Amino acid sequence: MRFKTRTHGAARVHSVRMPSETRITPVLTVRDAVSAVPFYERAFAAREIHRNTYPNGRVVVEMAIAEARFRIADEAPEAGNLSPETLDGTSVRINLFVSDPDAVAAQAIRAGAIEVSPIKDQDYGLRQGRVADPFGHHWLIGRPLPGSAGDWARDPAPGYPTDSR
Repeated sequence: MRFKTRTHGAARVHSVRMPSETRITPVLTVRDAVSAVPFYERAFAAREIHRNTYPNGRVVVEMAIAEARFRIADEAPEAGNLSPETLDGTSVRINLFVSDPDAVAAQAIRAGAIEVSPIKDQDYGLRQGRVADPFGHHWLIGRPLPGSAGDWARDPAPGYPTDSR
């Protein structure tokens, strides 16, 4: 991908290096990003990758669970970035695929998440349950079931843990 810019009438071309893979990095908007970081560290063994603090005091923190990256950002109402707490609900669920969903869900609950639905074998081919974190974001924690039940189990995406418990 290339971008053209003009400086004093002379054209200059700047090349921009793009990632070699397509990725989606969710940004979870919360009321207080700094206080959210310790929850994600305890609940999902997430680690902080990078933190930006802007002149207006807002914070954006990039974190990773294993190699899966996500960001935590302070609300910015003027930009339409509102937390589930402000919205009184969420329209996005985060699928977290792990080898032991029972253990990860229990760890998240001990860290302060609320169980929405328990981990169990689902008829759509996943062992999965749901927790809500203290900031209103919903996490579907699961893994594909062995065998041929459901779309997820028939053709799991590369890299999804598939060991059975």
